[in-house]
Amino acid sequence: MTEPYEIFGVPQERGVLIVVDHASNHVPSDIDLGIDPALLEEHIAYDIGVANVARYMSEKSGYLSILGTVSRLVVDLNRFPDESGVIPKHSDGVAITGNIIDETERRARLDRFFHPYHDRVAELIHDLDPALILFLHSFTPKLRADDAESRPWQVGVLYNEYEKASQLAIRLLKEESLVVGDQEPYSGKDLHATMKRQAEDIGKAYTEIEIRQDMVAEETGQRRFAEILLRTCDKMRTGLA
Repeated sequence: MTEPYEIFGVPQERGVLIVVDHASNHVPSDIDLGIDPALLEEHIAYDIGVANVARYMSEKSGYLSILGTVSRLVVDLNRFPDESGVIPKHSDGVAITGNIIDETERRARLDRFFHPYHDRVAELIHDLDPALILFLHSFTPKLRADDAESRPWQVGVLYNEYEKASQLAIRLLKEESLVVGDQEPYSGKDLHATMKRQAEDIGKAYTEIEIRQDMVAEETGQRRFAEILLRTCDKMRTGLA
């Protein structure tokens, strides 16, 4: 049976915890999503590139990452458990017919993947009291459902009510000569389930950073952004102290 999370790095109090909800495109063999398997290599299935960015960052002392291990099409960990989209029936114009399931199946899937993942994230935050929580995602340069829309930002910074760390992140990422979106390509006030429950609601410093997927599709870009984010987070910890 697939474990609902993987942890990389050495636990350390008051460090940086990296939380990657959509790290994997894995679909357990006993779940049939009813889609072309080729779609599992696309952005609808996972956040391309960020799993390795988090792993590389976690090679540095003081950085620990927790990664979800199943596709967002199996269960979307960046949703509230009572949202219909937590087990999506469609994504970017693709019908996920295998997710038309009854309430018993829905509860079983949440109990198998969603709740253990979030329980472990909460335990790490409680035990380690991180100085900063980084919620790490990536976004597609262009949506299938809106072919006319192009996303020029190389990174986006998302936040909900707590802005201090994110405003620092925006300034520091611009200093890295990146094209930075403030609440782009979408707003953290609209999509904020994990950051709210795991940080904002308990008074923890956090930011959410989204990297455009073509920037981190290969190892060179993944290592580049790991270094950029390490520099950024180190400076943010100083600025938040």
